[in-house]
Amino acid sequence: MNKRLLALLSVLVVASMVLAACGAPAATEAPAATEAPAMTEAPAATEAPASGPAAGSMGTIKIATQSPLSGGQSLLGVAIKQGAELALEQLGGDLAAMGYDVQLAPYDDQATPDVGVANAKNIVADSAILCGVGHLNSGVMIPSSEEYHTAGLAFVSPANTNPVVTTRGYLEVNRIVGRDDVQAPAAEEYAFKTLGAKSVFIIHDKTAYGQGVAEFFRTAAEEDGITVVDFVGTEETANFDAIIAPLVAAAPDVVFFAGIYNQAGVFFKQAREAGFEGTFLGTDGMDSSDLADLAGTALTTGGGMAYTTVAGPASAYPSAAQFVEDYTAKFGAAPEAYASQGYDAMGVCLAAIKAAAEAAGGTPTRNQVALAIRALSYEGLTSTIAFDEIGDLPLAKYFIIKVNATSKDTWGTNEIIDSFDLPSPGK
Repeated sequence: MNKRLLALLSVLVVASMVLAACGAPAATEAPAATEAPAMTEAPAATEAPASGPAAGSMGTIKIATQSPLSGGQSLLGVAIKQGAELALEQLGGDLAAMGYDVQLAPYDDQATPDVGVANAKNIVADSAILCGVGHLNSGVMIPSSEEYHTAGLAFVSPANTNPVVTTRGYLEVNRIVGRDDVQAPAAEEYAFKTLGAKSVFIIHDKTAYGQGVAEFFRTAAEEDGITVVDFVGTEETANFDAIIAPLVAAAPDVVFFAGIYNQAGVFFKQAREAGFEGTFLGTDGMDSSDLADLAGTALTTGGGMAYTTVAGPASAYPSAAQFVEDYTAKFGAAPEAYASQGYDAMGVCLAAIKAAAEAAGGTPTRNQVALAIRALSYEGLTSTIAFDEIGDLPLAKYFIIKVNATSKDTWGTNEIIDSFDLPSPGK
């Protein structure tokens, strides 16, 4: 073989190596959330750090988040997204070392079912998305997950508590928190046994989450002989006079609010100003520092306020101390409720994709990822995460929190007065 031919062959070999190192082109980015502001797009910094040989040569894998990034519930929705973002940054190295470019694809569901479903259609249309983290609201998750189920795309919920989320038995739907048919009766038991309540006024926000919680609470109250003086659903957010007048006249021992903090805080303030002196109770939808800014001293005067939650503050989890430090350093504020669960949900996605990729010897299918999630035992910040046959934790943790805060800055003074592990009720 002459020298000229050898030289030509050498050039061709080098060229082919360069092309291989460049890898497949990145998949087209999913469109921004329907009607959502442009800020919902993930910054480049959220990509997993490139490491290992031929980083990115195996192509792009995306993990979606869906939660409210704008509007009145955005404090918790952004916490979910930011927890997931930090997890991708810290835990995405294994997939990067395998040659994958791993990216975050955040969507703003605006706490609205129609927007969530529209986003879900865009998410499942992006073949690079192999797993998802979300939602905050059960009323958004339930219809959106019909799209995920049809497309075979697994989601891990850091927050959804309505039983229907998992009792449909979809392989693609999992959650790392407890359920309303457990936490609402726990709230009722606190009212009955600890507070000695003999009467309760129940109000809910007409969502799948709020109405479900309210009905579970009512059933437990009636079984214990607590008088339910009224059971009211409302979408009002500003003027509750029509509800508060009969409430004050009835003077129940407890008002149980089943809904989200941005509506509840306004209601609590107006009810206290109108003369209600009893105790406010709620569930995990109350767990936001914005509640204290909205309600102020209404939370600590009269009978005060307490709530149950499926997600204790990050300080409640011994493994989360470094997470709190890292989150605060990265985002400039302490983590709100569900940030650590967002971190763990992303961790589950990453671990499952890695396991599925190793088993497949390359980029896994969505179904392989969904099956890997169900086979996983994952050591998270909040617990050891493993799912039963319908996607629930076999044993979930619940907390009862007494509110001491009267402003956003003092939310950290709230007190865990009880915590307990209870089994999933199953289907």
